[in-house]
Amino acid sequence: MKQEIIIAGFGGQGVLSMGKILAYAGLLQGKEVTWMPAYGPEQRGGTANVTVILSDDRISSPILQQFDIAIVLNQPSMDKFEARVKPGGILIFDPNGMTREPQRQDITVYKVAATDMATAMNAQKTFNMIILGGLLKIAPVVEMDNVMLGLKKSLPERHHHLLAANEAAMKQGANIIEKLH
Repeated sequence: MKQEIIIAGFGGQGVLSMGKILAYAGLLQGKEVTWMPAYGPEQRGGTANVTVILSDDRISSPILQQFDIAIVLNQPSMDKFEARVKPGGILIFDPNGMTREPQRQDITVYKVAATDMATAMNAQKTFNMIILGGLLKIAPVVEMDNVMLGLKKSLPERHHHLLAANEAAMKQGANIIEKLH
């Protein structure tokens, strides 16, 4: 099994953190992993994306032109990465701030209203974990237990009291992901 994933959005949405958590979870499962972030000079509000590859075999290169799964969290990322999903692949998006839904018919498209759910939960910082929960529901590339261990490893200890809220957010994401086509 090999999954090539791009996660893209604005800085501050937890894009890089989501990729790091996926990578840690993959390592805990004994997978070969790459994690390659890319971001603009702005820490919050600029564009950011991360490529994560999870594989049972050695990975020859972390640089990809096409992806099995794309998670796009803003319109510029939709415009840039929708065309780069492999035919038969998956595109997941949060509709908040989008001016259009994905147009391709040769991929499976899912919507996760994570911004709305994070607001309803009064936990905006769990936005990325809602998205991650949706991903794992439709494409269980890593086990939820390992995601929680990866989250614990990537969060500073002073934030470990937030682990339960993040786990609840992942469960909500799994509940609200919606297949469009």
